[in-house]
Amino acid sequence: MAESLEQKIQRIGDPVTMMRNSPAGHYEFPIPDEFSNWGDEQTAWKETAVLFDQSFHMTDVYFRGSRLMEFFASIAVNSFATFGPDKAKQLVTVSPDGYVIGDGILFGLGEEEFSLVGRPTAPNYAAFRAETGDFDIEVTRDVRSLERNGRRLIFRYQLQGPNALEVLAAAYGKELPQVKFFNIGHFEIAGVQVRALNHTMSRHTGLEITGPSEFSAQVKEALLTAGQEFGLREGGALSYATTPTESGWIPSPTPAIYSGDGMRAYREYLPGASWEGMASLGGSYVADSIESYYQTPWDLGYGRHVKFDHDFIGRAALEELADQPHRQKVWLRWNDDDVTTAIARSYFGGADRTKRLGVPSSVYSTCPFDVVHVGGRQVGLSTYSGYTTNVGGWSSLAMIDEAEVRDGREVTVVWGEPEATGKPIAEAHQQIEIRATLSTTSLAG
Repeated sequence: MAESLEQKIQRIGDPVTMMRNSPAGHYEFPIPDEFSNWGDEQTAWKETAVLFDQSFHMTDVYFRGSRLMEFFASIAVNSFATFGPDKAKQLVTVSPDGYVIGDGILFGLGEEEFSLVGRPTAPNYAAFRAETGDFDIEVTRDVRSLERNGRRLIFRYQLQGPNALEVLAAAYGKELPQVKFFNIGHFEIAGVQVRALNHTMSRHTGLEITGPSEFSAQVKEALLTAGQEFGLREGGALSYATTPTESGWIPSPTPAIYSGDGMRAYREYLPGASWEGMASLGGSYVADSIESYYQTPWDLGYGRHVKFDHDFIGRAALEELADQPHRQKVWLRWNDDDVTTAIARSYFGGADRTKRLGVPSSVYSTCPFDVVHVGGRQVGLSTYSGYTTNVGGWSSLAMIDEAEVRDGREVTVVWGEPEATGKPIAEAHQQIEIRATLSTTSLAG
């Protein structure tokens, strides 16, 4: 019988040791690294338009039943007062202690059919709750390509940029129907009926197009052909990995599942070789307890989603946390001179070499956390760093103590691991300090 996550943690001794030494690297996107070059692909989502093929890397779980609204309200912090068919929302799930398990996009496909899409954490957790609860829900998994063989059920193309809607209108052949933000529209492309979700992943205009996977090639060809006159580029894995840093989305908070009796049944349900069981912790921040790596909804900028108009798992804990000090999600613009020094030392520093900064994304672990301090006093954590042409340098997202947040404030990021671990992607290196400037608004404009 396969080892469960709970058994794996017990065998290794504690979740921090397990995750600090996990060989897993950054989240993988099984598409070509580049279709042209990652720099022009980054520029395209700000100046013209970019198409990202999202058909392979996310987990989709379908839920069918007559009590779906009641079920999702019971496991999510979100209100469902206005949800229904052709609606979508960023669903946030938390543990009984009020810490984030994961988030994903919930699609209202019909009165009795929803789907939850995203990195595996939230879809997996929702599937567990649906299968072990008393809501009489049918669950169908369409897991990411790295975990399965065969065709996915649907294709998913994300078009972003100032010309994205013109590209879609050209492919459609007439004026697009109006689709409100986080609503789902319907129209045809290349004779294929598609759904179109209005949301953004780059802080620019865009729609996410989905349809049956057997028609993926003809729809993509129609979009790329229509986009030629509008400067459309297809984006690869390298540029795609940097979109969160510009948009402000922290993709992989540490799932709050590795401790606590309230999550034990879930740990016993998950395989030790699951995504959650293989996830790695990386960066200069090291703590003894796994709880120190957990995030609240406010830490991630999800405070606006927390609504106490319904009963849900974790509500009592969040009610206690609501009026307490929080961390605030911000952007950090790294100092160009310090970054230049770090890069030079990573190649030419000999025994004093620093951890290489991956280009364009510097993320090398599943859940990256680097210490942010002011004069040696830690004020928060940096996560998801990288270079984009639209910023014109290195930047990262960070979670900073609210009392320490001021636009233009200089802070210091500690880059690199404090000691060797079992992560093969973390070469032997020394830590380095990099100055950064804090901003409460996106650096890309």
